[in-house]
Amino acid sequence: MNVVVLTLVEATCANPGPRTQALHLVDELKARGAVVRTAEASKPEEVDAALGGPDERIVLAADTDEQVNAVVARLVRQAVPVPSKRPEGLPEGRTIPDLRAIAILPLGTAPGIVARLGLPEKPAEVAAAVAEGVVKRTDLLRHDGGGVAVDGVRLGGGDRPWRGVVNIDDVVLADGSEQILACVVANADGYAAADDMVLAEPDPADGKVDVAVAVPVTVGRFRKRLRIEVRRARGRAVAVHPEDTVTFIQDGLVSELGRKRTWWIEPGAAGWYAAGS
Repeated sequence: MNVVVLTLVEATCANPGPRTQALHLVDELKARGAVVRTAEASKPEEVDAALGGPDERIVLAADTDEQVNAVVARLVRQAVPVPSKRPEGLPEGRTIPDLRAIAILPLGTAPGIVARLGLPEKPAEVAAAVAEGVVKRTDLLRHDGGGVAVDGVRLGGGDRPWRGVVNIDDVVLADGSEQILACVVANADGYAAADDMVLAEPDPADGKVDVAVAVPVTVGRFRKRLRIEVRRARGRAVAVHPEDTVTFIQDGLVSELGRKRTWWIEPGAAGWYAAGS
């Protein structure tokens, strides 16, 4: 069994070498007979080189969901078929084959996706999952900008309402005429809530993306009052077209969206080393 323990490092920071947790993990893996190497990467192309061949098992030593996203995005890039050529045996409803499984070793803090997917956290537990555990398959979100989301996306929230069109499959959740307080595109439940409102209850292994929008509406014939209406739907693909720009957070990465974007689900595409039953 060959294993690579990968750590993402900042290009502008001094690299002190493998962290204590990673060294403990290496010892645990070697005790189980594994041949282990460590690698660091600060650029996407360095991640590609560090991931090695398909027979090498991957452990990502990470602090954040953003780091997990970065590695999964490179795995997707490696797996994407040649344009207009669909490989034989590709699962129905998918545009990519099964991704190589990865284990996540939490460093100073644990990426939120670890708890949400029920993955092991301590070095000995991670080593056991890599050597003797099972591969847990979950869904993955891709979007037409070339990125991925393991957990999900939240658009808006806070005190900045926005307008836009939100469609999931053939269901219109917002037609652009109303203000939107928040919109979530959820695979796991990291962004299923906004401003203390639970907007969605996603299952990361059901082959569907959960989408919800929170819209303020006026009710009452004589004594009018404002309430928040949450519209929900579940399906394969969602398109969001903001009228102007809207701030969004995707797997920990904050950015601005100023054009139409489509996210779609890749059922069971992601793989994670988990404890055996």
